[in-house]
Amino acid sequence: MSHTLYFEDFTLGQVFESTGRTVTEADLTMFSMLSGDWNPIHADAEFASGTRYGQRVVHGALGIAMATGMLHQIGVFERSAVAMMSLREWRFVAPMLIGQTLHLRMEIIAIEAGSSPRTGRIDRRLQLLDQAGAVIQEGVTDVLVLKRAAAQAT
Repeated sequence: MSHTLYFEDFTLGQVFESTGRTVTEADLTMFSMLSGDWNPIHADAEFASGTRYGQRVVHGALGIAMATGMLHQIGVFERSAVAMMSLREWRFVAPMLIGQTLHLRMEIIAIEAGSSPRTGRIDRRLQLLDQAGAVIQEGVTDVLVLKRAAAQAT
């Protein structure tokens, strides 16, 4: 079921959260296969056991991919997003580990109508949080979103 919101529906400070998703060994392996990144910190359990984390660390880039998937799962941009414009100030705050349950927190931090009658720009702070609420990754992304009149015209 779509919970699509249009440009006019967003307000500064509005917060949305996704449901949780547990990171699995299959996630780590599939991302290694997809990306070609077989660094020992990701792929060699014996090597990783001797690091400060004591285990393999899941690829940081997979966290970005999971965050964008969770963003879609929230559903508010399902029919209104035109294009993601940037991903900036992204920080890898803590390691992402197999067995962690993560969820996404999204806060609307800027709204700009611009001159287009069709779209406006929305800045969002994304935080990928673990089961205890600790920030694992975070950053800012902006998206062009349909204005209600443009959506009704199509």
